Amino acid sequence: MTTTPAQPLSEAARAKLLTVSTATLTTALFKRGFRNVFLQGPQRVNPGPARMVGPAYTLRYIPAREDLDLLKVFEDRNHPQRKGVEECPEGHVLVIDSRGDPRAASAGGILLTRLMTRGCAGVVTDGGFRDTPEVKRMALPAYHQRPSAPTNLILHHAVDLNTPVACGDVGVYPGDIMVGDDEGVVCIPAHLAEEIAHETFEQTVYEDFVQEEVNGGHELFGLYPMLDDSVKARFASWRTAQGR
Repeated sequence: MTTTPAQPLSEAARAKLLTVSTATLTTALFKRGFRNVFLQGPQRVNPGPARMVGPAYTLRYIPAREDLDLLKVFEDRNHPQRKGVEECPEGHVLVIDSRGDPRAASAGGILLTRLMTRGCAGVVTDGGFRDTPEVKRMALPAYHQRPSAPTNLILHHAVDLNTPVACGDVGVYPGDIMVGDDEGVVCIPAHLAEEIAHETFEQTVYEDFVQEEVNGGHELFGLYPMLDDSVKARFASWRTAQGR
């Protein structure tokens, strides 16, 4: 298997991605030929102002088997689910491949609390979480399909950590940059994340200007996209006034 090596995301780029919507990111990636980057299914459990940005650290489930997936497996310190929660690096996003099956929980409130106290940036699954009344009150950004009370052992067997996975029908590689807002989650290939961050930050400034113009009754033509010279001049003045 050949993949592009993950590159560290600068703090400046991370800060910019915290201000950019997943909608803007998908357009920027589409310009580069990437069509399948928005995770299908996962939605924010705890909507709020805090967005999610961080490199992916992955956990993969396969279907459970009755002779292997018993409660005693959690006594093993190397159990991939528990080990992943304890080893997901600070500032990273735990991405859980649950095969799109939310009928049993991918994780629950205690494990998510541990991720939060360890300084992880968020958690995403294309399955479901349990203990969602508690998760809704957490500061940790968490994304899933829907609440699911049954333990993961009923349907999910944890097998791999930090390998390529599928989550929400998107291929996610360790180190890819996961960005989440209240609309959903985008996976940015690691080698593009830095340039995407700077480009979409600039696009967001422009889109904020466009929103104000449209609110004021301006038509779209010449404004979005910006083709009219008078609009360009007005945007430059607006940006200076806004300090952006």
